[in-house]
Amino acid sequence: MKLTTEVPVKTSPYPIDYNSSLLCLGSCFAEHISRKLEFYKFNVTSNPFGILFHPEAILNVLEKAVKDEEFTSDDVFQHNEKWQSLFSHSRLSRNSSTETLAVLNSAKRELKVASEEATHVIITLGTSFIYKHKSTNLGVANCHKLPQDHFEKELTSIEELKNILSRLISSFGMMQPDAKLIFTISPVRHIKDGIVENQRSKAHLISALHEVLEETPNQPSYFPSYELMMDELRDYRFFNRDLIHPSDLAVDLIWNRFRSNFISEDIYLDMSKVEKLQKSIAHRQTETEGEVFEKLKTYQYKIKEELKKKYPFMRFPNL
Repeated sequence: MKLTTEVPVKTSPYPIDYNSSLLCLGSCFAEHISRKLEFYKFNVTSNPFGILFHPEAILNVLEKAVKDEEFTSDDVFQHNEKWQSLFSHSRLSRNSSTETLAVLNSAKRELKVASEEATHVIITLGTSFIYKHKSTNLGVANCHKLPQDHFEKELTSIEELKNILSRLISSFGMMQPDAKLIFTISPVRHIKDGIVENQRSKAHLISALHEVLEETPNQPSYFPSYELMMDELRDYRFFNRDLIHPSDLAVDLIWNRFRSNFISEDIYLDMSKVEKLQKSIAHRQTETEGEVFEKLKTYQYKIKEELKKKYPFMRFPNL
C-alpha cells in the first residue's frame, strides 16, 4: 500500500563522485545539501557570499567573479555598528570597512576558483521577490535592516527571471564550460511575503527555470526538492515547529533522493565508511583509557587511513 504520491526524479547521466569538485549556491536549502556533502567529505564550496535567495543576487556576485572585479569602498556602508554590503549576507559583515572589503574580495576569489574548478554546480533558487535599492537599482542579497523606504519590493516577472537565469548559465559556461549545472527550487516557503504571494513567487521561478532549461543546449539537470517537500512529504510532521522549514527528517529524505539519483553508486561503500567514522568521532566517549577505548581508537584510525590513502584530500580530526 502506498501512503504518498512518489515524485519521480531523473537520474543524472553525470553522477557526482569523490573526484568531483562541487559548488553550492543559493538559498538556505543549498546549505542543507552542502552540509550533507561536507559530512561525507566531498570537495565542496558552499555559498562564499552567504545565503542568496533571488537569482539576481547570485548573478550579481557571479559576474563580479567572472570579471575578477574587486569590491571597493562604494560597495560597503556602515549600519548598526557593522560595515555591510548589499551584495552579501550579513555573515560577511565586520566591524570596519577594511575588514568587510577584505572578506568580500576573499569571497569573490573563492567563488571564482570554485567556479573555474567545478565539475558540478548546485543552485537553489528561493524566491522571485527581490528588494531593489532605490539609489542604485541593485537587486540586493540582504537589506541588513536598513529603513524600508530605501528599497522597492518587486515580484520579478517570468521574462526577467529567464534573462537572469540565462546570464547565470552563460557566466558559469565562461568560467568552466564542462561544469554540470543542477538547479532546484527551495522547499522553504517565504510566508512573510504571504501565502498566495509565496505561491506566485515559486510559480514564477518554476516556469522561468523550466523554460530556460528546455532552451539550453546540453540541458542542465533539475532536482525537484520543492516538489518532494510539497507533494511526497505533504505533512506537517516533516516541518520544523515554525511550520515553514523542513525538519531534519525531511532534509534526510530529500538528501537520500538526491544521493540515489545524482551520486555514483560506485562510491556508496566509501560513503558508508565516512559515515561510520564521522559518527564514531562525534559520539561522546565515557571512557578515555583502557582496552575498549584503545580498540575504538584503533578502529577509527584504520578507517581513516584507508580513506586517506584512497582520497588524500579528506581531512579528519587527529585520532
